[in-house]
Amino acid sequence: MVKWLATLVLACLILGLFTPWLNRLGLGRLPGDVRIQRKRGVFYFPFTSVILMSLVLSLLAYLLGR
Repeated sequence: MVKWLATLVLACLILGLFTPWLNRLGLGRLPGDVRIQRKRGVFYFPFTSVILMSLVLSLLAYLLGR
């Protein structure tokens, strides 16, 4: 269980470091990404960006696993 937790923390750290670079590429502002702004705050969930990143990472894992 400790290995999974360490992996999750490392993945979050790496994603946090690459977020500004990914935003410049347009990730997070794709059609299908939801952003609802109200007086009390903002709800944001990048549906399309998550699906796209999942596909890219799955392809990368497949290619590296050969």
